[in-house]
Amino acid sequence: MKFRVERDVLAEAVTWTARTLPARPPAPVLAGIRIDATSDGVLGLASFDYEVSARSEIPAEVTEPGTVLVSGRLLAEISRSLPAKPVDFSVEGSRVSVVCGASRFTLLTMPVEDYPALPTMPEIAGTVSGDELTHAVAQVTVAASRDDTLPLLTGVRVEIEGEKVTLLATDRYRLALREMTWRPSSPDISTVALVRARTLSDVAKSLGGSSDVNVALGTGTGVDLVGFEAGGRHTTSLLVDGDYPHVRRLFPDETPIHAVVARQGLIDAAKRVALVAERNTSIRLSFSEGQVVLDAGQGDDAQASEALESTLVGEDISVAFNPQFLLDGLAAMGTDFVRLSFTHPNKPVEFTGQDTLDGEDSSRYRYLLVPIRFAS
Repeated sequence: MKFRVERDVLAEAVTWTARTLPARPPAPVLAGIRIDATSDGVLGLASFDYEVSARSEIPAEVTEPGTVLVSGRLLAEISRSLPAKPVDFSVEGSRVSVVCGASRFTLLTMPVEDYPALPTMPEIAGTVSGDELTHAVAQVTVAASRDDTLPLLTGVRVEIEGEKVTLLATDRYRLALREMTWRPSSPDISTVALVRARTLSDVAKSLGGSSDVNVALGTGTGVDLVGFEAGGRHTTSLLVDGDYPHVRRLFPDETPIHAVVARQGLIDAAKRVALVAERNTSIRLSFSEGQVVLDAGQGDDAQASEALESTLVGEDISVAFNPQFLLDGLAAMGTDFVRLSFTHPNKPVEFTGQDTLDGEDSSRYRYLLVPIRFAS
């Protein structure tokens, strides 16, 4: 095998493909990147860990077609460090020669015959705007669990009904819901999938720069694979198996009390007040007519307090939150103002965004946060 490729193109493609390589591969060959050079001038790079696969295709001057498997992380480090000149690859026996300007590297090959077959991309189910996907996924994955002992909650539930897509995630302490539209391949598509939050987040970040992202998903029974493709890059992932809890019913039907606050002002105040909040302690928000007072710390500990202008509809109310969970939700809003809707001081609080102080809130993104009980 022998080919020449531009350094920047190679480095970007290798780095993207290597991002899914497992830290502790179940088999040595899974630490490798498979390189396929074809006679039609296409260089294919692939990685696979039995759960997530990544493939990218880039143009190259292929002199001798062939396939080789080399250490993925090492190739990524080398490709990023090369000078800005064309890169020549050639295979000589069990070694790969990489030459770029005055730089020369020799890599050992891995047994490509032991590399597993890559999963086949399912049929394209629809297309979504890259920007919309990136924003929506970031808003929802913030609420997904990081606890691998609860695999169901490390996923994002994707509900598809025609042109409407709903993303849901929860870690038991907060719940995020985001609705968006897409262009389905079939107008009457109706399906549900549970996608790993880490995978979805990685896909949104790495493919979201494209104008459109194709989503591939089996829509019948036994769906177990989801795929994404954009700009010559393809990735697939096994779906999380199991029945996701019925979390939609946690959103309250009615909220007799609500308050509206400038979002950035609330973020800044919460960050300052949280400086004195010890680990696993809360910050308290007390809403009354015209203002909200944030405070943290008590007794002989350090204390902080700050008042902000806000509007309140209904009775005065005080709630306490985990500071990081509060800041995560506020940061995900992306609107100038945030509405907090209450049913009871000890019941979950719903956060929605709105563009003006006295405008209507939007239900496209909803963040539900369980308060922390505090002594009156």
